[in-house]
Amino acid sequence: KSMKNLIIMAAGASSRMKKSLDQVNLSSEVRDVAYSQHKSMIPIDKSGKSLLFYLCANAKKAGYDSIYLLTSSKNKSFYDWIEKFNSTPELEGLKFFIAIQKIPKNRVKPLGTADGIQQVLDQYPKLLDQRFTVCNGDNLYSIDVLRILSKHENSSHAIIAYDRSFLKFPEERITKFALMILDEKNYLKDIVEKPPIETHDSFRNDKNELFVSMNIFNFNGSTIYNFLENCPLNLERDEKELPEAVRMILKQEEKSVFTYIVREHLKDLTYAQDINSF
Repeated sequence: KSMKNLIIMAAGASSRMKKSLDQVNLSSEVRDVAYSQHKSMIPIDKSGKSLLFYLCANAKKAGYDSIYLLTSSKNKSFYDWIEKFNSTPELEGLKFFIAIQKIPKNRVKPLGTADGIQQVLDQYPKLLDQRFTVCNGDNLYSIDVLRILSKHENSSHAIIAYDRSFLKFPEERITKFALMILDEKNYLKDIVEKPPIETHDSFRNDKNELFVSMNIFNFNGSTIYNFLENCPLNLERDEKELPEAVRMILKQEEKSVFTYIVREHLKDLTYAQDINSF
């Protein structure tokens, strides 16, 4: 039976979260975790369970059996978390793997999401022969969305497009995500990471819909690797970004990335203010 693999990206510095902690009234326990660990570890309910817990529980319900956590080298908390929760009924049966996004010697921060996924494939080469879903560690994707991608087979790659009108974010928050343009058969034509707010309307289709990528994809390991490796550095943000690797695929092969349109809100954990929204 083929494995259902999910790579969760949790290697970033959570800097926007840490900078906004003083603006919110949080318990000392939550505040300590938010300061010292990745934001996917922050307790979001009274039982002390984190977003990562609920994301993995949704993944299990959606049929995934292998979870790859992409973390930084300061990742002891992820090992502790796996030990604590992997035998709970909600997560039992999931296999967990840790991949470390190493930072190049001449840099202070990771090289971005495209580099992160490349490092997962370098550390777990068996994924090169398989399909896998990739998602953020700071979004709580629904079971439906995770299941749609786990079953995708009819094109090399797939992506979820969130209809902007269902996302309960202020417009300024939308500037932190990628926007996308689809063709008439729902194949991806273009994707642009963090376009400025004044350009957002140019991404609307003839029905006035605006489609937002929340960084959840399904990739074919054998065909994505070269695009990750050759992804150019975004000069402004100094990172190799996954949407840019996807753009490179589109230039080489039209109709290679199928798009599933989803009309639902997605909870996002970027700022400290978001913690209480769960």
